Amino acid sequence: MSRFISSDIPKTSLVTIKQASLICCAVLFTFLSLTTSNAIAAGNETSPKPAEPVKEAEFFEYQLEDRADPFVPFITAKAAVSSINMDEIIEKNIPLAGMQLFEPGQLTLVALLKSGQEDMAMVQDFTGKGYMLTEGIKIGRRGVVKDITSKTVIIEETAETRAGKKIITEVVMLLKKEGEE
Repeated sequence: MSRFISSDIPKTSLVTIKQASLICCAVLFTFLSLTTSNAIAAGNETSPKPAEPVKEAEFFEYQLEDRADPFVPFITAKAAVSSINMDEIIEKNIPLAGMQLFEPGQLTLVALLKSGQEDMAMVQDFTGKGYMLTEGIKIGRRGVVKDITSKTVIIEETAETRAGKKIITEVVMLLKKEGEE
């Protein structure tokens, strides 16, 4: 595509192009002004239509009974806060194995043993299967065997609340004499 530079076009051609464009603009302006004035004149000839009679509005009364206030927010601060109990104990999702599968209440203390310096206890589940306990072994979801004495096994259960408060409880398993329930 080549570009024309004004020096390449003869001056007589430029004058005739300018004259032709001016004539086109004048004709267009005249045409538009005549059509606009004719449209305005034609619009004045028609008479306006009479307006339709206005219907009276029916009487409406808002009933407040059994309706909620539309300006009250749906969610309140009180409802959001009251749903969380800060004293609720949080359960940790830790896989349980061995003696952690049994809660202390599911086991019965059947024997207490002493081997050298180490104290041991024997417990039995509801099926009659026996297990050995030593100090420090985990039992249940939150318990650890704290102490084994000559007649009892003391299990310390530690739980944590949502507020971060630690709750420590002791469960005592008592060795029952033969024939006791």
